[in-house]
Amino acid sequence: MGNFDLNIDRKNTKSVKWDMAETLFGSTDVIPMWVADMDFKAPKEVNEALMERARHGVYGYTIADDELKDTVVSWNKERHQWNIQPEWLSFSNGVVTSLHMAIQALTKPEDGILIQTPVYPPFYNVIKAHNRTIVKNPLVFEDNYYTIDFTDFEAKLKEVKAFILCSPHNPVGRVWKKEELEEMAKLCVKHDVLIISDEIHGDLTYPGFKHIPIASLSEEIANQTITCMAPSKTFNVPGLAASYCVTPNLDVRGKLDEAFNKQGFNNQLNTMGQIAMQAAYTHGATWVDELTALLESHYQYVKESFEKHAPELKVVKTEGTYLLWIDCSGLGLDAEGIREFFITEAKVGLNAGIDYGEEGSQFMRLNMGCPRSTLEEAVNRIIKAVEKRR
Repeated sequence: MGNFDLNIDRKNTKSVKWDMAETLFGSTDVIPMWVADMDFKAPKEVNEALMERARHGVYGYTIADDELKDTVVSWNKERHQWNIQPEWLSFSNGVVTSLHMAIQALTKPEDGILIQTPVYPPFYNVIKAHNRTIVKNPLVFEDNYYTIDFTDFEAKLKEVKAFILCSPHNPVGRVWKKEELEEMAKLCVKHDVLIISDEIHGDLTYPGFKHIPIASLSEEIANQTITCMAPSKTFNVPGLAASYCVTPNLDVRGKLDEAFNKQGFNNQLNTMGQIAMQAAYTHGATWVDELTALLESHYQYVKESFEKHAPELKVVKTEGTYLLWIDCSGLGLDAEGIREFFITEAKVGLNAGIDYGEEGSQFMRLNMGCPRSTLEEAVNRIIKAVEKRR
């Protein structure tokens, strides 16, 4: 269904990933494997729906109608066994926007907001932008795998009003187990802490792993949770700016929607974003299954290649997403030295781990959402650079 081997030239398409590479990395011969979008075409049905809408030729204001809401409800029921109601939905142009709105609407200046580090950099930004206080529950890294320190987690909950959960976790690739989610949720309910759950990578779990929306665990937990989701990562349509929040609690949803309204969003999506969301969620299940199988094979390829040829680099055990978290401590460099190594010696542009918090200072994040040929070229460049350093 999906042609994931097709090499598509994305240069000169106003692509952040490709057209900003020279600005960011100072070179035109660096393979960009950083920002979280993929180099794959969206599913055929999505492109056909967009072209059909374009042929209409009129792009007036668009409503998020019952058909769209029912499509979102059906996707979550079929994909995640989560029964949501259409009235729980609020639409926005992106998950990060929704995080801003949730923080602004439901917390106050100087309130503590808990995050589990190392974590997606905008989590820090949305807290600081609204003059809230960052409180960290660092993940435990042991045996090349990340887990949660629940003793510290509960202690930190006593200091905060909200907890931003990353599920699955970006960048460490954890797909949280049911018992982990239940423990986090139980403690948040106990201490009356709002859960703001970023589940944008929830559809991208590898075979054998299952994403569980934290709000699906019980009615009590759902009442304590705002869940932020989107088709953007799943179907590679982030440029179409369409996402949604699921908020069962009427009072919480009212405050969230009021914050959106004050910014002029009024629950509207852009025309093409809405078309893409509906087409993707209606027709995209098989495409996603093929994609996740491919991503798992990409992960195994990178992991095994480094184990064999560049053991200085260790790919952290990954259960989902198209992002790999690479332990570079074997290079014996500081954070800036690691970043420079990949740019100037390997000629591959990754995300610097230090940007995800001090806990990431010895790591880099690699986006493997690309054809195997591109991935192999990047991996071979990295291996040669590592070998040259010996």
